[in-house]
Amino acid sequence: MNKSSIGYFSIVVILFFFIGCSENKSTYNWQITKGFPLPQVPENNKMSEEKVALGRALFYDKSLSFNQQQSCESCHQQQYAFAENIAQSIGSTGQNHRRNAPALVNIAYNKTLTWAHDGLISLERQILLPMFGESPIELGITGHDDEVLSRFKTQEYKILFKQAFPKQEISFDLIVKALSSFVRSLISLNSPFDQYAYTGDDNAISESALRGMDLFFSEKLECHHCHGGFNFTQSTAHEKQLIDRRPFHNTGLYNVDYKDGKQGYPKSDVGLSEISTQAVDNGRFRAPTLRNITVSAPYMHDGSIATLADVLDFYAAGGRVITEGINKGNGKENKLKSKFIKGFEMTVQDKEDLLAFLKTLTDESFLKAPRHAKPE
Repeated sequence: MNKSSIGYFSIVVILFFFIGCSENKSTYNWQITKGFPLPQVPENNKMSEEKVALGRALFYDKSLSFNQQQSCESCHQQQYAFAENIAQSIGSTGQNHRRNAPALVNIAYNKTLTWAHDGLISLERQILLPMFGESPIELGITGHDDEVLSRFKTQEYKILFKQAFPKQEISFDLIVKALSSFVRSLISLNSPFDQYAYTGDDNAISESALRGMDLFFSEKLECHHCHGGFNFTQSTAHEKQLIDRRPFHNTGLYNVDYKDGKQGYPKSDVGLSEISTQAVDNGRFRAPTLRNITVSAPYMHDGSIATLADVLDFYAAGGRVITEGINKGNGKENKLKSKFIKGFEMTVQDKEDLLAFLKTLTDESFLKAPRHAKPE
């Protein structure tokens, strides 16, 4: 590693997270670079290749939706880092949803699992929402349980279930466990940044990206406060992570001027406040990982910012000003905005360097891995 780079200190800070994390006692082959910690896995759903294989088949199967119009993959496509390239998702009934589908990158390391729910910390619980949720409807299984389950009692699936869960009857509980196992297997730790930071390849990233990395980890821009650690998000948990961190942030994306004189995020989605019922949580959302961020546009919880360049402009401005329409308001003046969203000066070169750095977080091997793709 080139220690003359100012970014060397930043790398050392990240490497701190891995002290004592190199021992791998799991029997499952995590496809994780040596030195990275293992994810936390529930005792009642240990990882296995057989569970992942079954989960992969289920993930891509439209039979899991009541009308057989969508699969999990419909909103979580591999080429987009298991996100999708539209602002807000559309369910199996054609219903427009209010949020952008989050990328399923290193979900096994996530402490919280949706945009704005601090109580959902288990994939086995979270996956029930798209399957059985009715507001909004995604896969729409509720009311069609027996019919949907019967579709997975074919000879092919019986073999997969028997291999993954010997001597157990096919059930939604097993479907959920298999899907959770597949999603946990979606590990992305082989980007050019990783090759530079963890395998010592000084030529893995450009001089422009190195300058962008220094800016990213600087106190001037504050990016690393919300997108820190090896997974580039605060919301991280693993075998060596003892602190229970469930951070959510108001970034000043909105500050709607309501007729009653109040201000805040659009009433259609107030973020964590919807769950906590606390006014102080209005507009607070989870900071997603930045890994593979260049392929998962559009951005923010509602997909309302189209490009990464626009995202950088938004943070440089210290919030967003909307001059017309139903969401008119000055987000920069949102009283609940995070203290880290202060705005900063950014030259044309700074912007190019930051974009170059963010591009180094793209893991092409993850985006094209046959083991994550639709089974042949």
